[in-house]
Parts: sequence; C-alpha cells; structure tokens
Amino acid sequence: MIEEKEQRSEVRRLLALIQAEYQSAQQGLSGLALGTSQHSFITQRMENMGRYHKELQNIVGEMPAIAMIAEQLNAVPAPGQPVPE
Repeated sequence: MIEEKEQRSEVRRLLALIQAEYQSAQQGLSGLALGTSQHSFITQRMENMGRYHKELQNIVGEMPAIAMIAEQLNAVPAPGQPVPE
C-alpha cells in the first residue's frame, strides 16, 4: 500500500497530467492542423486522460476520482482566456 504522503503526491501528479492533456487537446482544436491529423492528436490526448483517470481511480476510488478531475478541469481557463493568479 502506498504511504499517505506518496499517495497525495501521486494524486497531484496524475491530476497535473490530466490537466496538461486536456489543455493540449483544447489547443489542438484551434491549431493549424486540420482533418485526420487534428482528430488523431485530440484522440490521443483523450486516451491518455482515460489512462490517468484509471490510475487515479485505483488510488482514491471511482467517485472521488471523478470529482477531483472535474474540479481540476473546471479550473482550466478557456483558450484565449487569461490564466487566474
């Protein structure tokens, strides 16, 4: 069993990875690539998010993982919006 401190660190790491993939996918929507390459790029980001979500579920459980991810992604500014300080 992962110690509590290590567990919190792993949760933070996974949430940061999920946020980064989400932001990358958002940027892919407005990027220069069109068609299939854009679709495959975004699909890969979503697949990565799914993998990290499963890892997070294994640590904290299904419902807490969903709540944590929702909170994390709600804090992500929309493309073109300033980052809150």
